[in-house]
Amino acid sequence: MSYSEELLRGLEIKARQIRKDVVISIGVGVAGHIGGANSAADIVTALYFYKMKHDPKNPKMKDRDRFLLSKGHVAILQYATLAEAGYFPIEDLKTTKEIGSYLQGHPDARKTPGIEAGTGSLGQGLSIGLGMALGLKADKIDRKVYVLVGDGEIAEGQIWEAAMAASAFKADNLVAILDKNTLQANGAIADRFDTNPISPKWESFGWEVMEIDGHNMEEIISALDRAGDIKEKPTVIIANTVKGKGISFTENIVSYHNGMLTKETYKQALEELS
Repeated sequence: MSYSEELLRGLEIKARQIRKDVVISIGVGVAGHIGGANSAADIVTALYFYKMKHDPKNPKMKDRDRFLLSKGHVAILQYATLAEAGYFPIEDLKTTKEIGSYLQGHPDARKTPGIEAGTGSLGQGLSIGLGMALGLKADKIDRKVYVLVGDGEIAEGQIWEAAMAASAFKADNLVAILDKNTLQANGAIADRFDTNPISPKWESFGWEVMEIDGHNMEEIISALDRAGDIKEKPTVIIANTVKGKGISFTENIVSYHNGMLTKETYKQALEELS
């Protein structure tokens, strides 16, 4: 399938703005998960501004697609995206993690419009997403559930319990997207808890597997479109990404998994993203 340059360029510009919003959410002198947020920014942009059916004015619309951020510690990415989509004012991003704010360090479905579930205790999002997907099938609602997981997160056993169950129940309305940025909090995944090789694992669990460049917008939306045609089994899109993508001094730097910006680096980050 071919896509217009206008569509692709528009999504790329939106992803850059969302990365800028992520920086604004973190601010100066407060630690924030800039690395994993920016590695997945293109993917989440494609979901909200190209693929998913959703309505900022009616977040609980019955026939909406669902998105779950299983790696919920990068909540600032979803907050930035929801704000850009119109769920709440963009100015509120500056209150992230403040006492009393509805934008906390991990997503809270009770307080924040557009959040489907409280996540961030790693490994649980895929199970929740599977439950939602099977519920949609039971209610005969033809919509998808998208779950973003991390390549460090898949060391959690519950991910694979959910993977087995999704295959057993033929949950073809469930799409997992794996942000393969190769780094976790304390170093390279290959040196800490090596989850490679990734594709053969998911294939052996009965999933349709696609592997893409997670920063190539055409590859991202093409994979999302192809996932809609898969029947009788769930789909996983393995997105090869760069941790901290878009800001020169954060790319592939472990310390920016949950890093702090100074006045100087904050200014530099915004300038680079502008």
